[in-house]
Amino acid sequence: MEKSKAIEKHLEWKGKIEVINRVSLEDMEDLSVAYTPGVAEPCLEIAENESLAYEYTRKGNLVAVITDGTAVLGLGDIGPSASMPVMEGKCALFKRFAGIDAFPVCIDSKDPKIIVETIVRISKSFGGINLEDISAPRCFEIEEELKKRCDIPVFHDDQHGTAIIVAAGLLNAVRITGRKMGALKIVVNGAGAAGISIAKLILQMKFGEVILCDREGIIYPGAPSNNPVQEEMSKITNPRNLRGSLSDALCGADIFVGVSRPDIVSEEMVRKMEKEPIVFAMANPVPEIMPEQARAAGAAVIGTGRSDFPNQVNNVLAFPGVFKGLLAVRASCVTDSMKEAAARALADVIPASELSPDYVLPDAFHPKAAEAIAEAVAKEAVRLGLNRI
Repeated sequence: MEKSKAIEKHLEWKGKIEVINRVSLEDMEDLSVAYTPGVAEPCLEIAENESLAYEYTRKGNLVAVITDGTAVLGLGDIGPSASMPVMEGKCALFKRFAGIDAFPVCIDSKDPKIIVETIVRISKSFGGINLEDISAPRCFEIEEELKKRCDIPVFHDDQHGTAIIVAAGLLNAVRITGRKMGALKIVVNGAGAAGISIAKLILQMKFGEVILCDREGIIYPGAPSNNPVQEEMSKITNPRNLRGSLSDALCGADIFVGVSRPDIVSEEMVRKMEKEPIVFAMANPVPEIMPEQARAAGAAVIGTGRSDFPNQVNNVLAFPGVFKGLLAVRASCVTDSMKEAAARALADVIPASELSPDYVLPDAFHPKAAEAIAEAVAKEAVRLGLNRI
């Protein structure tokens, strides 16, 4: 798409969302019921029983989309104001794909403590918190602290939304390539927010062994470049304690998952993998290896982050359904098992008879994706006793 068109349309829209009244305000009676003096009655009832906020206000269908602007799309640290068009877009997607009202909140601080405190103090207005485009490793600290202090679900989409969709696509890719779950070697390149969450979910779902790589190569215990989160990951990945480059890691691998940088995987590196490997190269806008190159090197199933190739890993496949399910039962938090349930539900959206190398993930507009995920997440919340209705 031409850059000029995007600028033209944003100038025309002057924002992608707006607030619309759900009540009629045409006369003094309307005003007295919706506002003073009538509004005092629900206020007093909520003061006595805070949970009634879900009944008398929009809280139960309202999500805050929150960023500090430090890791925006492929743009990096562009600040809170420059991140606003992305956050507005995210809110528009919530409405379009799940009927959820969402509001952008861009925080002018990079201090995790200030960010956490800000979110905690506004959290009573919302039914859920969607963290967005916050750089690693700060994002891990922020999410963990919010989960302790908030009584509503906190979900970092860059981590968990991406992981859910990748896991769903890999489930279907494993099925059509005839591989055996539990016996796979998976290389994840990019040890930031998305890569670490993907690695954790793949391990949880028992795909097989995971080797996590970053710019310095294979992550192992005590590696000089490890941050604290990567050091923790080194204890549950790379079971053979391999060392070396990404190329070394890919030798004999069944699956490559890239959430890193363009053009860092060659055809020769793909040829060193197991026969008919699975390649999810998701760097945007230029993947770690272009699909035609991966295919020429023998890859059986290829996914990217782009809409102009098959099997797009697009976060709109996950987060609307996840929050729809959470809000439907007023879940108090998001669990790892809910993420796994979401991944399995998304994979099952495609009937076995329709699976093909170019169709292991539904497209962003698939009519059943959000509902299937929502149902799975809500069911798991109820099973765990984390629902409030």
